[in-house]
Amino acid sequence: MKSPLLSLPGAVPAEGRDEGVAGHYGDLFREQRALAGGTGLVDLSHRGIVTVTGDDRLAWLHLLLTQHVSGLAPGQATEALILSANGHIEHALYLVDDGDTVWMHVEPDTQGELIAYLESMKFFYRVEVADRTDSFGVVHLPAGSIAEAPGGVAVRETPHGRDLFLPRADLEAYAAAHGPAAGILAYEALRIESHRPRVGFETDHRTIPHELGWIGTAVHLQKGCYRGQETVARVHNLGKPPRRLVFLHLDGSEVLLPGHGTPVRLAADGPEGRQLGFITTSARHHELGPIALALVKRNVAVDAELMAGDTAAAQETVVEP
Repeated sequence: MKSPLLSLPGAVPAEGRDEGVAGHYGDLFREQRALAGGTGLVDLSHRGIVTVTGDDRLAWLHLLLTQHVSGLAPGQATEALILSANGHIEHALYLVDDGDTVWMHVEPDTQGELIAYLESMKFFYRVEVADRTDSFGVVHLPAGSIAEAPGGVAVRETPHGRDLFLPRADLEAYAAAHGPAAGILAYEALRIESHRPRVGFETDHRTIPHELGWIGTAVHLQKGCYRGQETVARVHNLGKPPRRLVFLHLDGSEVLLPGHGTPVRLAADGPEGRQLGFITTSARHHELGPIALALVKRNVAVDAELMAGDTAAAQETVVEP
């Protein structure tokens, strides 16, 4: 779905999974600095929006999600996962309950698959699931922003900022009043800096929550049964995940950033060495320079010098080996 904010001056459309919103508005680093300083907003209206209403909504979601939500207070933000039967990550949900409705946003174009699963699990529960993507869009306000949310709008407030579920008809007026707008590339650079994983970028078909540091933030270890829980409990209690997320400082002399899927190897082994992982997301940061997240084998030494394709990379630990 194409955002109306693509009509703003300087807007350059994003590509790939984030198609439909602006990648930037002409000055990537200025936009990053604005967000880091608590000003401006990010158009995330390409993300899917799903709502759940009904008296049983929290009790029902509690049975399906990795997070403890049965007693979720109105206005309290949380995040949760839906796993496969084998414990692999299928969806990441970013939720808030406004007292009557659970609002959640998910990766672009995944809401249909999510809704199909939720509908299949309704049984006798008093819940209604709806796709609200056509009528609402997410706008992100960075941490420290003093912009006000319109009355009656659902808001997810987290340490990284606030997500507003705005009517699509109000997006342009809100951006005009509370801009300047920053593109998704600036938002992604700050996401990488804060080591926050994203489904479809930091995940593949076999990723489990432990590999990305989602235990505790999106997975509650003391709640009841949900699909995939056996894998979560077994790895937590008896073993270690096969891979771990790392943060990389990339060689700034390279012109091109290593893209998603670029092989990661030990620098000492050279470009023909054994692949130990892959780049998940990379960006140019206004202070740190080229940075990336990568998923590597758990036994890679935390102080090992790495190569991302032909680019030298120094690692920082995100998930302990």
